[in-house]
Amino acid sequence: MDKLNRINSDKRLFLPFGMKLFISYLILIIVPIFIFGYMANTILVDLYGKQMNTNLTGTLAQIRDNINYKLEDTQRLSDILYFDESMPLEIVRYEEGWVSYQTTTKLLIPKFRQTVDSTNRKIWMSVYLKNETLPEIYNSDDPFSDALAKGKHWGLFHLKRIEDKPWYKDFPEENYGKTVVWQQVEDDSRFGRISLLRRLVDTRNPTKLETIGFVRISVYLSEIFQSVDIDKIGDGSMLLILDDNNRILYGSGDNVPDLQADYNLMNVSRFTVLDEALPKLNWKLTALIPDTVIQHETRKVNILTLVICIASFFVILLVALGVSRFFSKRVSKVVSVLNLFQQGDFHKRVHYRGNDEFTMIAASLNKLGEHTEHLIEEVYMTNLKKKEAELETLQAQINPHFLYNTLSSISRLAKFGQVDKQHQMVMNLAKFYRLTLNEGQTIIAIHKEIEQTQAYIDIQKVKYGDRMDVEFNIDPGIVNFVTVKVILQPFLENAMQHAWCGDRIYIRISGFYEEETDSIRFEIMDDGNGMSKEMLQQVDTALNNPVTTKSSGRGRGYGIRNVNERIRLYFGKEYGVQLYSRPGIGTTVLIRIPLQRAKHHASSLTNEKWTG
Repeated sequence: MDKLNRINSDKRLFLPFGMKLFISYLILIIVPIFIFGYMANTILVDLYGKQMNTNLTGTLAQIRDNINYKLEDTQRLSDILYFDESMPLEIVRYEEGWVSYQTTTKLLIPKFRQTVDSTNRKIWMSVYLKNETLPEIYNSDDPFSDALAKGKHWGLFHLKRIEDKPWYKDFPEENYGKTVVWQQVEDDSRFGRISLLRRLVDTRNPTKLETIGFVRISVYLSEIFQSVDIDKIGDGSMLLILDDNNRILYGSGDNVPDLQADYNLMNVSRFTVLDEALPKLNWKLTALIPDTVIQHETRKVNILTLVICIASFFVILLVALGVSRFFSKRVSKVVSVLNLFQQGDFHKRVHYRGNDEFTMIAASLNKLGEHTEHLIEEVYMTNLKKKEAELETLQAQINPHFLYNTLSSISRLAKFGQVDKQHQMVMNLAKFYRLTLNEGQTIIAIHKEIEQTQAYIDIQKVKYGDRMDVEFNIDPGIVNFVTVKVILQPFLENAMQHAWCGDRIYIRISGFYEEETDSIRFEIMDDGNGMSKEMLQQVDTALNNPVTTKSSGRGRGYGIRNVNERIRLYFGKEYGVQLYSRPGIGTTVLIRIPLQRAKHHASSLTNEKWTG
């Protein structure tokens, strides 16, 4: 036992030469790969951070340009009035009556309508004129409502309405063509608007530009800042528009603070902050990108690096396997053949190219395997012939018993002069033995077994007539599989001799595929007098202990035992016969055989349903 334990221990510690070579190769390659992966990952993360910063800066610049375009587009509307040289000549005429009416209806109203209609955005244009002889034109809406919400409108007012306003008083000095101010005035802050403020001047005296009016064009911040969209930056980020006092005027994002909130009070420690100035507004565009977004993107780089390292590892793993197998192939072939020989498989052969020691070893192993396999085949054939001889002996024991009973019946028919029945029984007997002999084959197709059983029934029909009723219920799907011959007839014969209850008997023979056990199952049922418990126990003993019952000769259960032994001898001990019986109810015989297809039988009975 100690020696066996040492052998098993040595087997567990055994490490083949090819495996040693493979492990050494991996260690020498994997370490440099992961060092290279770490360095590459560090460089990629740094480059990605710079690239991301460049992309965000470019995105902010694009947003800034879009905002400037909206501002310039609004300024273009004021240019229509500011650079119109005909307007100063008309609106400086201080004449009431018809002249004032003509100036208003023929010049100002069409010009204002043309200005607001030249854009597809919502605007509110208020024009304040110094000439009070011209009438004011405006909608008398609720002063607390948002006039811009109704769409594109304009209004004409006198300049004196705004002369006392701080935003007008503080308006910078005029620089022709350049003095434009964007500012939230009046109720702009409350309704989320901003206004373009600009003078209208008389250009007839370039050295002294006289103010003749004032233009205020109000637009929604949401239209000016339409391009301020967080989708351009990323989830979790914020885009803010801050005024010169760092108050939040506009924002995009899920966590944007309330408008007019102080940006300085925000906690931006978890954000990367980028700014872009908006010179026309004297405001700035601020982007806040959470560190988690950058970390998430960095994690992608880490994962990509890891995937590349793992892929390289597997590629090198395959190369290492190839190299190790190349050097250990010859040794492993010899070892594998020896292992198979040890397990009892002597079919494997090994061949090498060339002429060296391995070629000589391979030739010797091949010869050893060939001789051993030949010896095993001889032993197998000897056992097989012994098995066939036992099967034929058991088969030979069945036929004389049946023949004796049938000849006795024929003798009685001759004695009573029933020639026709005697002739019919002799013909059926001849058919039965022709099927039984079957050219000396022990294994037959199931449809031939059914034919043979039917021949036996025909013999008994002559003897018993209408007193016996036999029904076949055979699944046509099983008829081309094979069975040991004469496994049904002995049970029919047993029923004819012992199962009569009165002067009539009914027998049903079924055959079908049993999916649970993947086998074929036959059932022979009769409605005879059944067996007592003692008799059933004797038959069961004969089935399960054939050695103890053989010495008693042809005792009870002999035919059942014979069939059971023949099935087990050929198919194995997991197959055979089972018996169930109750006095006064009847007996059921179950026969189970494996699912084996006939190799040399072709039958037209494949689709036929057996009935008798």
